[in-house]
This record gives sequence, structure tokens and C-alpha cells, in this order.
Amino acid sequence: MAILQSGPKWVLTFSDEFDGPAGTAPASDKWGRDVGGGGFGNNELESYTEGNKNSFMDGKGNLVIEARKESTTGKDGIHRDYSSARLLTKGKFTQTYGRFEAKIKIPKGQGIWPAFWMLGANAGGVGWPECGEIDILESVGPVAKTAYGTLHGPGYSGGDSIGGKIETPKSLADDFHVYAVEWAPDQIRWFLDDKCYNTLTPKDIRGNKWVFDHPFFLIMNLAVGGGWPGNPDATTVFPQRMVVDYVRVYKQEK
Repeated sequence: MAILQSGPKWVLTFSDEFDGPAGTAPASDKWGRDVGGGGFGNNELESYTEGNKNSFMDGKGNLVIEARKESTTGKDGIHRDYSSARLLTKGKFTQTYGRFEAKIKIPKGQGIWPAFWMLGANAGGVGWPECGEIDILESVGPVAKTAYGTLHGPGYSGGDSIGGKIETPKSLADDFHVYAVEWAPDQIRWFLDDKCYNTLTPKDIRGNKWVFDHPFFLIMNLAVGGGWPGNPDATTVFPQRMVVDYVRVYKQEK
């Protein structure tokens, strides 16, 4: 891994290198699941599944999250025309501040929505967006030349969220890239392949409350459809794969 800055010294606190045998499910001591077809507040069109159906090791050191066009009814009884997976470290790993990164090869296609993000661990108590949300990576569309990094909180959520983006000359889906945030008490910085492209501080959230001062957990998912990317169309090819080489989290050594 490249040393990103000469200043802070980073100490590894969490990692998954996804070195398991081909076809095995992600490690259950590190990753839990959100399941079902409830739309998850975004009018998504997939049903998220358990086990190794839509998330599995490829045997080459990667995790695959695969979205398929197939009739799926989850345990919630909701029928969807697509299946996918949504993994999270809720109840298994949380951290306040540090560097959070993943090396990912994203998919591309109309209606395809890969994401690597974090949610406040107090979400069950205070709800969203009061818990805070840090989107480390989102990208949508048939070309996928843009990576978005965004904050959601009380007064700046959904369509009123605050963030930035970086445009790339080639599709991000052509290769693996490292997506990261460095989170400190007074700022959050977003990186694509070690290049900082966005910085937000408490003064940037339009006088609203800065809620990024408590533990967050990690989430990785591959959504299909929803208000932002729109629905798949005749140009969208399935299955779609979000391939993850690793996830690593660090804290700054004092």
C-alpha cells in the first residue's frame, strides 16, 4: 500500500483481504447483512440476499458482489426482479476517525449503483440522517467516469446532501481503484488513488449540526435502480459485478 502522507502514521485496525476459497461467503465475524427488497429509502429494485448467493470470494483474493436479473422474494415477502447483496460491519466493527479505504473495481450500466460508505452506529437510536452518513464512493451510469463523495446529516440529506466529485478520463469500471476518506474531528477528506479531491469541515454544512463525532460502521452494496441512477433499461447487461480487492481501516498513531 502506498504511504499517503508524510505526516500521520497509520495503524491498521480492521482489514479483510478476501483470500477465501472460490464461492465462499464473506467472513461472518466481519460482515453482517441487510436483506430483503424494501427499497432501503432509495426505491431500489433489488432484493438483498444472504449467504454466498450474491456475495462470494472469487478465489483470486477478491470479494464479488453480484447483481442479477432474476425473480427474487426475500424473507420479508417482497418480490423483486433483481437480486444483489449489501454487507455491513454493524455490531462487528465501528470506529471514530481514521482512514477508511477499499480497492474496488466498480461495474457500469444504466441503473447500476455501487457504493462503499459508512453510517453512524447510533442509527438505531436517533435514526437517519441524525446519525450521519459518509459516502466514500458512489458512482452511477453507463460510463461511470465520476466518483462521488458525500455527507448526509440533519438539514443536509438526500437531495440536499453536501459533497464533491472527481471526473476521470477513463471509466472507473475499467480497473481497480482505491477509494478512501481520512476523517478527523474537524474535517473529512476524500481520495481517489491517493489524490485528495474533496474536503469538508463543520463550516461547510450551512450552519447545520456536524454529526461526525462518534463511531461509524462500514457498508458495501450494489444497488439496482432507485431515484438517483434511475432504472435499468435495454442497454443494461446482467449480471453486474462489484469486485473488492480489500477493505482496510486505520487509526492515526498518537
